[in-house]
Amino acid sequence: MAKKSAIQKNLNKQMQVKKNKSRRDRLKAICSNKSLPIEERFEAQLKLSEMPRNGSKIRLRNRCLITGRPRGYYRKVKMSRIALREFALSGQIPGMVKSSW
Repeated sequence: MAKKSAIQKNLNKQMQVKKNKSRRDRLKAICSNKSLPIEERFEAQLKLSEMPRNGSKIRLRNRCLITGRPRGYYRKVKMSRIALREFALSGQIPGMVKSSW
């Protein structure tokens, strides 16, 4: 199990990303629009750099919903490999069975 503080820190980042998404996307669109004057694009870049760093999506870490483990994460089920194996062996994931041939 991951530290509670690491899990909580990631949740706080997720909330901040949701909160700042629209403004950040708007500023990025202005920065990348080559038809606008350079002064306006530069001003948008400055505003973007003044925004909180944790509002950026790249700062998020994929973590297991059950254990909070950051590594061995399967995006499709949002679980780590260890939690996935335990749930699959106990029959709690529909359609997933242990492989045998």
